[in-house]
Amino acid sequence: MSSPSEASAAPRFAATVADPGALGLAGFAMTTFVLSLANAGIIAGAGAAVLGLALFYGGIAQLLAGMWEFVKGNTFGALAFSSYGAFWLAFWWLLTNPAAEKAAGAAGVGAFLLAWTIFTAFMTIAAIKSSRIVLLVFIALTVTFLFLTIHAFSGIAVVGQIGGILGLVTAVLAWYGSAASVINSTWKRVVLPVGAAS
Repeated sequence: MSSPSEASAAPRFAATVADPGALGLAGFAMTTFVLSLANAGIIAGAGAAVLGLALFYGGIAQLLAGMWEFVKGNTFGALAFSSYGAFWLAFWWLLTNPAAEKAAGAAGVGAFLLAWTIFTAFMTIAAIKSSRIVLLVFIALTVTFLFLTIHAFSGIAVVGQIGGILGLVTAVLAWYGSAASVINSTWKRVVLPVGAAS
């Protein structure tokens, strides 16, 4: 996710740190995929199964990836992974504290999702200068959050299902980005293209 200018500004030892983007995208993709299976109405039990992923993989692992992006001098990757790691930790906390979830109600959850829609929208603007695959992830995620926000406020089931389907698209795109990062790195050549930054 880093640009040449960001890489040149990073400390020298950052060159020895592996790309944390593969981990960050993988944690985000898997957690989003499982939750979206529930939101789309495909596997109802996935909503409960996602809690472990939200805490450990989408949450803690992605937060760690964000911290390593800071080490590498990549502001965009650091903010993205740290923030979405924190999103999943907040999501886990909300769903494992029924009193808080009940007190928030549909409107409170809607406000939570609206705030993340706004954040994701301005991150999408920054992603224009990243790879094509990262830009596609952020576009899809913005639209996903938008539909989930509308669903939370309106209660219209089909809107939530559309949000779940969009979440599955987002997860697949993020998985592709993660796969490209690790496969291209280990094969020492471009096996999965990600599209050059503009």
